[in-house]
Amino acid sequence: MKTIYLCQTPQAVRDVYVTDETVYCKDDILSHSEQFKDTEIILSTWGMPQFSEQEIKECFPSLKALFYGAGSVQGFAKEFLNCGVKVFSAWAANAVPVAEYTVAQIILANKGFFKTMRFTNMNEAQKELRKYPGNYDVKVGIIGAGMIGKLVINMLKDCDLKVLVFDPFLSDEKAMELGVTKTSLAEIFAQCNVVSNHLADNEQTKGILNKALFKKMLPYATFLNTGRGAQVVEADLIEALTQRPDLTAILDVTYPEPPESDSKLYTLENCILTPHIAGSSGNEVRRMGEYMKAEYQNFIENKPLKYEVTLEMLKTMA
Repeated sequence: MKTIYLCQTPQAVRDVYVTDETVYCKDDILSHSEQFKDTEIILSTWGMPQFSEQEIKECFPSLKALFYGAGSVQGFAKEFLNCGVKVFSAWAANAVPVAEYTVAQIILANKGFFKTMRFTNMNEAQKELRKYPGNYDVKVGIIGAGMIGKLVINMLKDCDLKVLVFDPFLSDEKAMELGVTKTSLAEIFAQCNVVSNHLADNEQTKGILNKALFKKMLPYATFLNTGRGAQVVEADLIEALTQRPDLTAILDVTYPEPPESDSKLYTLENCILTPHIAGSSGNEVRRMGEYMKAEYQNFIENKPLKYEVTLEMLKTMA
């Protein structure tokens, strides 16, 4: 079974899969298509190029499966799936550090960390600190209960927090199993001290987080986004942060990313920007490679598989 590594950024493959094998790019495939007619397996990661269905049929007529050692496959998977190629993603591995980052920010936000860290006078800091509820018997809102959202919910179970969830695809039975309360987007913003976005990235969710919701936020509440920047109407969020200095926004994703050079997100004191660090980085990327190498082994040995992506899943996946 012929296997190749395919990526526009060879170093990403070397980091994720810890390999010195040759890494091909799209130009290699298109320029020497005959060389890849018998390719059955592709291993890739961040930097996986997009191919048209016609290119896939011409270059990879024998292709059976693509293993993606990273998270979202939205940029390339549909065409491969339409050609009958199975696609597997390490989204579960990439979800772990995102959930860890999210839980850390939630805990710090409820403690008033992001406001009080700026004080040099301890007495003034203590006064500000009293405006925050801490992490007992406090409502936290999770928007989107996919892989990451569920991990966040499970990690919060030992924190004595009440978790409210908005997710149209979450059944009542699953909500009960997770120990959360299903509610509307409006109620999430109106009731929760921290609101964390984990919505799937699709046309229906673009611009869904807007002025009407930000206006409902509680005093000294925090909005946290590790989902997608396009789901937030940036102008509306900037307006809310400007008019309500008590609010805090922690943004690991923006649209565009990074923000435009003149964006007020850079200068607002109540906006914390992190450069898309929630996902796997450093040694964490090797976890994704291990997930995909194990899935690859299961595939060639006809064993049960865990991380296959389908066309139906693409409708709700991040």
